[in-house]
Amino acid sequence: MNTTELKGNWNVQKGKLKEKFAMLTDDDLLYAEGKKEEMLGKLQIKLGKTKDDLRKLIESLG
Repeated sequence: MNTTELKGNWNVQKGKLKEKFAMLTDDDLLYAEGKKEEMLGKLQIKLGKTKDDLRKLIESLG
């Protein structure tokens, strides 16, 4: 998952993540340029998954 892929499909992927994990908020899924790792860290804590697991999950939603 590169930055271009994340930015290009992020609105779609964000909606799918919110459907799959109802406890996620817009703040949890806020993607800002240069803050991808910070966002993944928040998701890692909230969902109890590794960053690698999260990357795979997000890629599978695309």
